[in-house]
Amino acid sequence: MSRGFVKEYDDQWLNEIAPTMSALTRFLTIESNGVPIHEKRSYTDPDGREVHEMSNGLSYALDKEGKWEILD
Repeated sequence: MSRGFVKEYDDQWLNEIAPTMSALTRFLTIESNGVPIHEKRSYTDPDGREVHEMSNGLSYALDKEGKWEILD
């Protein structure tokens, strides 16, 4: 039986993906049912973290442990 159609990212959470933009973009695209999600802009917040505003209307940054989180 072929495994070609098995989803690689089923049951994966945001904080479990690699701390890279390509991993974040891929995860968000999968979560949006294949609608491509891209970075609109990035900036450094007052705490020194790089914040990424994405085309899904949310902003993401890495926490102190290097895991992705959604910012308010």
